[in-house]
Amino acid sequence: MLEIKENIDLRPYTTLKIGSLADYFAVLKEEQDLFEAIDFARDNSLNILILGGGSNLLISQPVKALVLKNEIKGIKKIKEDDERVWLQGQSGELWSAFVYFAIEQGWAGIENLFYVPGTVGAAPIQNIGAYGVELKDTFFELEAIDLKTKERKVFNVNDCEFGYRQSVFKSKYRNRYFVLSVTLRLSKRPQLKLDYGDIKTSLLAKGIKQPSLQELAQTIKEIRDSKLPNPTILPNAGSFFKNPEILEADFIKLQASYPEIKFFPSSKEGLIKIPAGWLIEQAGFKGKRFGDLAMYEKQALILVNYGKASAAEALEHIKRVQTGVQEKFAISLEPEVNII
Repeated sequence: MLEIKENIDLRPYTTLKIGSLADYFAVLKEEQDLFEAIDFARDNSLNILILGGGSNLLISQPVKALVLKNEIKGIKKIKEDDERVWLQGQSGELWSAFVYFAIEQGWAGIENLFYVPGTVGAAPIQNIGAYGVELKDTFFELEAIDLKTKERKVFNVNDCEFGYRQSVFKSKYRNRYFVLSVTLRLSKRPQLKLDYGDIKTSLLAKGIKQPSLQELAQTIKEIRDSKLPNPTILPNAGSFFKNPEILEADFIKLQASYPEIKFFPSSKEGLIKIPAGWLIEQAGFKGKRFGDLAMYEKQALILVNYGKASAAEALEHIKRVQTGVQEKFAISLEPEVNII
């Protein structure tokens, strides 16, 4: 029997430790719990909000809904052939646990995504990415439940309409489906991607030229730990803004004024990707506190909460940073974190 509680403070369930009260709250341990929750929401005319690891979320107002904390776990191999393995994770499984399981088996494709916070179910919604790899690169399919009808639907890679930190579940199907499981197609013959960020430099510093999956994952963890604050020590929601993409012509003009500007090629023709952290730092916000909020002193892309920041203060600071970057570079920053 699903236990549904009333007037629950959501701050402890988010890594940013900012939030408000939820009218109703329940923890899902198995699939049947979800169906009971859907019935309760329907009978009480409530919307449903799914909460995974709470790592990519800013709750900015009281939640007049049924909030479901997803803890449905499990990892299993679906099938394999000589070259590949199809690995399925239940949506409440921690993403890093899922990646580590694959690494331990010698199955490759998501090792660069090790230590990305959150759950398996949130990964395709956000099309998570790190160090030159995105979820869509290995995605095979997911199974989802319609939160209105309880019908099951399988989404393939085309159905998901993946983009940069984007999917159909953040647009036309926003809040419509509960992702139940995710299946990835991994390789038995690793072809490691080492050229992004500090990976190769860090490996060579340790005398490693041909890393194993485990060595690569450990190195990525070390790099992330050196740049990103541990949310259990300093509350944060991970990378707060998307890296903006601008026209090549606009980039050339910008580069003339800022020769040291950082940039990456975009997957979209005619566009250049600019690191949002660099823009934020150049605009003067890196490490500068406004009350209990700041863009992290080691990585300006991370919004940190030093203890008692409110949702209203967070929204004000987000706007402050966006305005500062817009005024200096004429570039708009779009939040990567989900703001509700």
